[in-house]
Amino acid sequence: MPETASTFVWYQLMTTDPEAAETFYRAVVGWEAQPWEGGNAPYTLLSVAGRPVADIAPLADEVKAQGGHPGWSGFIGVPDVDAAAEQATAAGGSVRKGPEDIPGVGRYAVVGDPQGAFFILFRPNGPAMPEVPATAPGHIGWHELFATDWQAAFDFYAGLFGWTKDLAVDLGGMGTYQTFAANGRSIGGMMNRPPNMPVSAWGYYFTVPGIDAAAARVAEGGGRVLMGPHQVPGGSWIAQCVDPQGAFFSLTAQHR
Repeated sequence: MPETASTFVWYQLMTTDPEAAETFYRAVVGWEAQPWEGGNAPYTLLSVAGRPVADIAPLADEVKAQGGHPGWSGFIGVPDVDAAAEQATAAGGSVRKGPEDIPGVGRYAVVGDPQGAFFILFRPNGPAMPEVPATAPGHIGWHELFATDWQAAFDFYAGLFGWTKDLAVDLGGMGTYQTFAANGRSIGGMMNRPPNMPVSAWGYYFTVPGIDAAAARVAEGGGRVLMGPHQVPGGSWIAQCVDPQGAFFSLTAQHR
């Protein structure tokens, strides 16, 4: 287990219609957007108060050929991408792409955990940006893993990234919701996926000022609210949604 735990440092939406997705998320979350031409394909940088937090990219042909669909992915910062990829493989995971460099940006590898959920290992070329409070609007406030066996999944991620168990919530018939922390700060939760969810996957919660108004903007923009808004233990409000191109995401707010 590393001495200092790794955390999520970046997020990416791969989608079939980047221009429409930009319009949708600018309205729903309040992100600013600007083009970035530094990669092999045109990207859109999303930022809040001048600070980049995520990007939108076209869904790659190779992903489409493998049956992939629009979705969000999270980048976890590590000091050595190659070593972390080897460690993930040794622990039962798989490297789906890389490790390789993004010129002028950093090095990355796309990794699947032993139960099939994927994430991206990343080391930027420059210094990492300072952390922002999870409650700050426009930032990502929570990370959620739906797993086949959350206890085995936790062991995998704890060994790889140094995460520790935090509060465990009894959901009755749905089992346990185990929150986890990095460097003493709670950053997400894990639970066994419900029967109607075909694969294990990560989900990401975007922080907004008020949940009801944001949920209304989802519908106005052509997306759908799948669950909520409702309040969760601790007092936050959440809603789980899908954007017009079919990418799943969630919203969180401190106020209704």
